[in-house]
Amino acid sequence: MISIDTMTAANNPAHTNLSSQELVEIALARGEGVLASNQALTVRTGTRTGRSPKDRFIVKDPLTEHTVDWNTINQPLAPEKFDTLWQKASRYLESRDMYFVSHLRIGEDPTYGISVKVMTELAWQNLFAHVLFIRPAQPQDDPQQWTILCAPGYKTSPEQDGVHSDAAIVLNFSKRRVLICGTQYAGEMKKSMFSVLNFLLPQHDVLPMHCAANKGKDGNTALFFGLSGTGKTTLSADPERFLIGDDEHGWSKEGVFNFEGGCYAKCIDLSAEREPLIWNAIQYGAIMENVMLDPQTHTPDYTDVSLTQNTRAAYPREFISPRVESNRSGQPNAVIFLTCDLYGVLPPVARLSREQAAYYFLSGYTALVGSTEVGQGSGIKPTFSTCFGAPFFSRPPQVYADLLMKRLDETGAQVYLVNTGWTGGAHGQGGQRFSIPTTRTIVSAIVNNELRQTTYQTLPGFNVEVPVSIRNVDNHLLDPRKTYANPQAYKENAALLIKLFIDNMDKFSISDSIRHAGPSSLSSRV
Repeated sequence: MISIDTMTAANNPAHTNLSSQELVEIALARGEGVLASNQALTVRTGTRTGRSPKDRFIVKDPLTEHTVDWNTINQPLAPEKFDTLWQKASRYLESRDMYFVSHLRIGEDPTYGISVKVMTELAWQNLFAHVLFIRPAQPQDDPQQWTILCAPGYKTSPEQDGVHSDAAIVLNFSKRRVLICGTQYAGEMKKSMFSVLNFLLPQHDVLPMHCAANKGKDGNTALFFGLSGTGKTTLSADPERFLIGDDEHGWSKEGVFNFEGGCYAKCIDLSAEREPLIWNAIQYGAIMENVMLDPQTHTPDYTDVSLTQNTRAAYPREFISPRVESNRSGQPNAVIFLTCDLYGVLPPVARLSREQAAYYFLSGYTALVGSTEVGQGSGIKPTFSTCFGAPFFSRPPQVYADLLMKRLDETGAQVYLVNTGWTGGAHGQGGQRFSIPTTRTIVSAIVNNELRQTTYQTLPGFNVEVPVSIRNVDNHLLDPRKTYANPQAYKENAALLIKLFIDNMDKFSISDSIRHAGPSSLSSRV
């Protein structure tokens, strides 16, 4: 056991490159968390149990002024405001009795990856970075190194600091710095560095992606795009395939590489039967955020969402046994867009043309399932998140769409739209969500190339190609029109969703071929 008194006896309060065990022990000794019955360090993140998009800023300077897509997500902050805030947060961190430093890496690629120095006020947050980022065998000095300064105890002042609340997440691309104040939610560190690579990589002809990736025994690689709650982590953690990563990747001319060294899974309703790999990965060295424990036994209750629906577990990739050791792979043969359709009118799987792939990529249609952001509430609602990750992409959407089309043309990868949402009716109107086993069977048919050789029919209105049959799947489910007891209800819900698609696409300046590849008004005979 590490003695905190011994560690703080030195004049320097910074404790550098500690092991997972050391960070767990310190976090326990300081009362930052407790061990659950599965031995995962369990913490609470206070009032902010998700990301705070309204508190996220990018420093606006000559580098970013004309390259960032400034909007309500990418909010500008003046350089002088950042410099002052960085100085105040640095002084605050250095005044603590102890703080924690790790030298890590983002991006499993020697050419495109970047090194990052992570400084945190809390031991468990440094453990989070240690788990989620890549742990180099031997940290090296890097003049292009980025720095994260995470000081949740330092509260910002809107009047003095030019921000909106007592928390701020600020990215400075020119100085290679990320500042996080006023929030304990560790996902801000992960997504900030994702945003950094999303800005840096396109200029190197690399597509950054909000997607999971895995590889089959036959060498075929699959990508799983989607927002939180649509199934990226669940479906990529496949006992029959090898995991590359569950959330963030780059796609270059050489292939696919993971940005991270760990996984960050949603825990709501987690079960050993449905998600055995994730269940077993939550062990000593992992972290659970805002998961409720039994007061006596400390057994996790994954159904208890009294704190938040965004309960989370972070664990190293090594805790998933079937994985790709190199953390990267060759070119993918299948690209899967995961969508959670609340209206119950999209098929469980559809094959997309090149133009349809661009359309649905720019649309990013899905549902917000569970609150991953502060202020979302607990309801479920439809959303359009450009590139399946709008909060993290700082350049104009067309930059990423063009790179996707380029990679598809180079590789011949087939794109599929997979609905993990509702069927037989809309959410709250008698519909049922597709079961995980059904979706797994469909995904298996995709990654095994079965759907490249089957017969398709066109679904009117959405104009996508739907397979007529899939082995071990009830063919009745494949055509959403057949799952509705009331055909008129299908038409009405389909018309509602189609209008949402068309209205959302109006904000993009795109070619006619892409626009016409999307949904169109239903005829009365559908």
